[in-house]
Amino acid sequence: MDTLQLQQLVISALEDIKARDIETIDTSKVTALFDAIVVASAESGRQTRALARNVVDKVKEAGGEVISVEGEDSGEWVLVDLGSIVVHIMQPAVRSYYKLEELWSTTPASRRSAA
Repeated sequence: MDTLQLQQLVISALEDIKARDIETIDTSKVTALFDAIVVASAESGRQTRALARNVVDKVKEAGGEVISVEGEDSGEWVLVDLGSIVVHIMQPAVRSYYKLEELWSTTPASRRSAA
């Protein structure tokens, strides 16, 4: 399964369980570790875990590989590592605190020396 197919599968799985504010960030030019990040919001710990579980189930059903799932205990931020895509499912307060979209989409401004 290529990255685009996997990405579409992940988004569909997130939409099935009513994830909010789903965003995809292409990281292929920023890091060699993975090609994309998918970030989604959930209203509760129960929903973050359900979303992660649905992503895992759909990927496995399609023959894809799930490398790991982290954060299910607290449910505030669950990460699903699919190799070429990393899925972050976060409660709104956690998402606004860490601002992953800004971290991965913005190139740091070059530093200028004061003269």
